[in-house]
Amino acid sequence: MKRARQAEKGNLSNKSVKSSVKTVVKKVETALTANSREEAQNALHQAVKAIGKAASKGVMHKNTAARNVSRLTKKVNALKPQSDLPATGEA
Repeated sequence: MKRARQAEKGNLSNKSVKSSVKTVVKKVETALTANSREEAQNALHQAVKAIGKAASKGVMHKNTAARNVSRLTKKVNALKPQSDLPATGEA
């Protein structure tokens, strides 16, 4: 009985963490489709933080977390820098 109650609490907590991770990953994907490199990088930073926290809590396996971070990072790095805007340090 007690074990079932504890499992229920854990499931609710894990569901909340998984949902927040999905949300931040979706923000990265949205920024990628908008071709906004800076926005994508900011969203990626938040996503990496959330995924790392989920992995450390045991909600997500560490290899799964590393794979997700790697794939997101690869997609963000593949975005071409916006060349129509002048660079801040050179102009």
